[in-house]
Amino acid sequence: MPKTNVVDMTGKIVGEIELNDSVFGIEPNMAVVHADVKCYLANQRHGTQSTLTRAEVSGGGRKPRRQKGSGCARQGSTRAPQWTHGGIALGPKPRDYSYSLNRKAKKLAIVSALSAKTAAGDLIVVDNIALGEVKTRNMVQFLKAVGAEGKALVMTNNVEKNVVLSARNIPGVQTTFSGVFCVYDILKADKLVFDKAAVEKIQEVYAK
Repeated sequence: MPKTNVVDMTGKIVGEIELNDSVFGIEPNMAVVHADVKCYLANQRHGTQSTLTRAEVSGGGRKPRRQKGSGCARQGSTRAPQWTHGGIALGPKPRDYSYSLNRKAKKLAIVSALSAKTAAGDLIVVDNIALGEVKTRNMVQFLKAVGAEGKALVMTNNVEKNVVLSARNIPGVQTTFSGVFCVYDILKADKLVFDKAAVEKIQEVYAK
């Protein structure tokens, strides 16, 4: 099993943790990772886009000119698609873009993303992520100390209110806990800052 250092909130190495090969050490399946991200982004779409058809544009009830004798093509309404201010032909209407992947594919995508980040050296394990007060400055100092400046995903084992509130105004920093995270969040972050207890929980859930 691969090992990684465990640091405290000042960046000092305080120990080591063994990482499960089946969670943090597999060969990443990028095809499944791509499928999961594509599914996630599709599910985020509201699908509220809508255009007006010729039946929905106001006006156009009168025939613009007589049928024959004008020398022009016959027209029944000024709201036909070929007219300026006419309706839209075959335009987008509200629809549901969401779909789902099977459970095995989701699990493979998550462990693939975690393994890729671990192999790249972007996983930082902290012995205990906790703040005594809500202070953005303290959170910034913590991230700087552990080498996670820039985009970072901070994960605790349970919801830590002080951590969440202290990080919400820092650009590029996202907080979550071990029960709620996705492949997209992992890939979007430059560094993964995980609480040691969160790593153990992830290994318990996703290990084969």
